[in-house]
Amino acid sequence: MVDVSDKAVTARSAIAEGFVVMQPETLALIREGAAAKGDVLATARIAGIMAAKRTHELIPLCHPLAITKVTVDFEETATPPGLRVEALVKVSGQTGVEMEALTAVSVACLTIYDMLKAADKAMHFEGIRVIEKSGGRSGTYKAKGR
Repeated sequence: MVDVSDKAVTARSAIAEGFVVMQPETLALIREGAAAKGDVLATARIAGIMAAKRTHELIPLCHPLAITKVTVDFEETATPPGLRVEALVKVSGQTGVEMEALTAVSVACLTIYDMLKAADKAMHFEGIRVIEKSGGRSGTYKAKGR
């Protein structure tokens, strides 16, 4: 584990995104609340939040952090049909929260897949990445197009 004890405690945040590509009919199941396993977005949101809080248990050498905020939001996309998943994570600490944001997005995407796999086995994930981060020595990062 990297020693961060000499780093200043600063406000840090990260935003990550990812896409779940699916058939239009599968997207309609979400929109209509007709998925057999229940409320897909509510379940995926909770799963993403829980995952962000447990990132240090999943990724070797990640620091456990006292996260101060996690949000997981969804936006329908038409081309390709599916969902854009975005996670925002904040902390006041000595290390960043990029891994927590990426983990939140990844687990939210996996949860969507799990809840809808009976309807659409061809679903897949695209573009899981950090799109913005702030705080710490390296300052602010914004992905191109942000």
